[in-house]
Amino acid sequence: MPIIAANFKTNHTRASTAKYVSLLSKYLKTNSTTEVYVFPPLTALDQYETLANFTLGVQNAYPAKNGSFTGEIGTEQLDEFNIKTILIGHSERRHILKETQESIAQKFHYFKTLNYKIIYCIGEPLEVKNEGLDKTLEYLWAQLEGIDTNYENLILAYEPVWAIGTGVTATLEEIQSIHTAIKKVIGKPLLYGGSVNLGNVEKICALPNVDGALIGTASWIAEDFIKIIENTKEL
Repeated sequence: MPIIAANFKTNHTRASTAKYVSLLSKYLKTNSTTEVYVFPPLTALDQYETLANFTLGVQNAYPAKNGSFTGEIGTEQLDEFNIKTILIGHSERRHILKETQESIAQKFHYFKTLNYKIIYCIGEPLEVKNEGLDKTLEYLWAQLEGIDTNYENLILAYEPVWAIGTGVTATLEEIQSIHTAIKKVIGKPLLYGGSVNLGNVEKICALPNVDGALIGTASWIAEDFIKIIENTKEL
């Protein structure tokens, strides 16, 4: 079954997330062929209805149970909401918030020891893409340093930085080329992300070695996200 994930980033409130999850859950109760993840902002965490094919995760957390880490959230807080799924390595964490590969690997190791489901993101900036496939793969492999790619609860997400939030999507040939190269080395579910929307998601997810999509902007309206799931559930 395809894996479709929604990353809200810094969007939605607890009230709007509750409405979103209610609509989504109602749909999923009779449409169970897709594995769905939703990553709301931390303030929107709550006790939502549990479904076998729907998982609520967090976009970020600090690798500690609790402690003196001002502005961060630890696993003690996540446990209150039964959260066991996390995004790690997103390009916005790397490039805007300056997370290093070392700190990302430390975070991965911590949540791996707690058996979290981890969606781990990799992706290259435009200047690397323009240097060709070999340089792109070299850049992507560097983003996997210190990461246990054999971890049983790992899902990879390839998100080219130049396609995130820009409206520019990699061509189907580019996506297939990168995904095929990654899959030759790492046999884990591999999602594509980067300006995925209702108009292109079906063609992208139908490609060989594409196991689903990690979606930003196009996932923020529940009705649109449901249409995306509907369009890909038979793939």
